[in-house]
Amino acid sequence: MAAEMAVGGAPVEGVRPPVAEDASATAGLGILMMLLGIFLFVCNDVMGKWLVATYSVGQVLLIRSLFALLLLAPAILREGVGRVLAPARPGMQLLRIVFSTAEVAAFYWAVAYLPLADVVTFYLSGPIWVTALAGPLLGEKVGWRRWSAVLVGFAGVVIAMRPSEAAFGLPALVAVSGSLLFALLMITTRKLRDTSGTTLVTWQVLGALIFGAVLAPVHWVTPTPRDFLLLGMLGVVATVAHICVNKALKLASAAVVVPYQYTQIAWAVLLGWIVFGDIPEAAVFVGSSVIVAAGLYIFLREQQIARQARRR
Repeated sequence: MAAEMAVGGAPVEGVRPPVAEDASATAGLGILMMLLGIFLFVCNDVMGKWLVATYSVGQVLLIRSLFALLLLAPAILREGVGRVLAPARPGMQLLRIVFSTAEVAAFYWAVAYLPLADVVTFYLSGPIWVTALAGPLLGEKVGWRRWSAVLVGFAGVVIAMRPSEAAFGLPALVAVSGSLLFALLMITTRKLRDTSGTTLVTWQVLGALIFGAVLAPVHWVTPTPRDFLLLGMLGVVATVAHICVNKALKLASAAVVVPYQYTQIAWAVLLGWIVFGDIPEAAVFVGSSVIVAAGLYIFLREQQIARQARRR
């Protein structure tokens, strides 16, 4: 889902920049892979919204995670089960699992009550939360330009929430809380940058699996064969989407491909209208535009600062 994508500008393990003569071709392919990954994430969101109308969040997470774990099994065996199940810094790993499970549950719960475009808009503020929390939690220096962008981004969130008595209802607050949890997930992922991607994803899936196993029996609805397949596809499609995004970052630099992650709001609006008949209000369009502009500015500013640091 869109909520699961923690791209940012972080380096990807094992990634090397493309050679000069192939840079243009690989950059183009990288952009295509990023666009495909984002499209698959939103398709995953659409299936999730469809399914939580019938099945509980716990049941969705349980079946989805089982299928995702099956898909991850070859990578786990290749890396070594013992190494994956006994990672370094277990305390930080546990904290990351809590954040990842809570933000996915918040996303599914919110999307059951709100249009898809609304929830995706709130989750787009995740990178803005990261910048705001980078100082106190990561010890990173954030200058006045990025702080200004953070304030603008949060203004976009308020606009998208359509301030009124009804706007600040529980679903909207859960979605905004989910975006904060998503930011905390990205921050803990930065702190665990030395942990392999397979280990991180495996524990993320296991956390959701355990959470789902605890809650699913409370409101269990026996799925039809079609719905059981769709529930399983949630895990498969999300995993393939992650593979596409990681491949994009291997083919091209983050500066080239990361801005394309914001196409998710366009897909969310289009597919939300086609599948559910949802037409976002003007405030959502304005708010999402402000959030995207602030997020892009923060990202480009961080890229500029990184280039200046390399020249020194």
